[in-house]
Amino acid sequence: MLILEDHQISTKSIAEQLGILRERVGSIIHEDLDMRKLSVKWVLKCLNADQKRQWCQSSQQHLEFFQHNPNDFLSQLVTMDETWLHHYGPETKQQSMGWQHSSSPCPKKFQVQKSSGKVLTSMFWDQDGILLIDYLPKGQTINAEYYSYLLVQLKDILNEKRHRKVTKGVLFLHDNAPAQRALATQKKLHINFRQHNFNCRFKITTCFDPWGSSSGRA
Repeated sequence: MLILEDHQISTKSIAEQLGILRERVGSIIHEDLDMRKLSVKWVLKCLNADQKRQWCQSSQQHLEFFQHNPNDFLSQLVTMDETWLHHYGPETKQQSMGWQHSSSPCPKKFQVQKSSGKVLTSMFWDQDGILLIDYLPKGQTINAEYYSYLLVQLKDILNEKRHRKVTKGVLFLHDNAPAQRALATQKKLHINFRQHNFNCRFKITTCFDPWGSSSGRA
């Protein structure tokens, strides 16, 4: 069958090769064969075997947390992400729309590119809103030392604004980039969050997001 040999073949090509009308080809494909032509689904990344295993483990861990306490799962969750913010972003097509008289000429504007200047922004939030926004200083990189510095700030904010969350325990979901996986970062999470500042009441469980290994990095 032509379709099985070439999944991207057009109805026009099939009709020409078989010597039948294109309408008849469409009827056979859709009604008799019950097939339709679909675009390829776009996915974020092609994961290797180890990343797939890590993804399954992380998903299973999240499911266990939810099953253990479904009512408080979302209230305990704190997550973060990183993204590049351009110093200037052009208006979108919707933002540039305006009312015009029916006889008025169509408005025009020149195409504008995003500014080359940009800053890496780290955001921490929970279901109640944003907890912390940090703009990476120029020339600085997010390494274990800098990320640990952000965790200290997050700890103080949680203690001040989310004390109830602190007493129940925090489920912290963040990327699996080197700065998050670093031994120094893990020590910071363990020492500052579990032992010293909250009299052992602050139980933070870290979960890695395998999709985020390169999040926010150009």
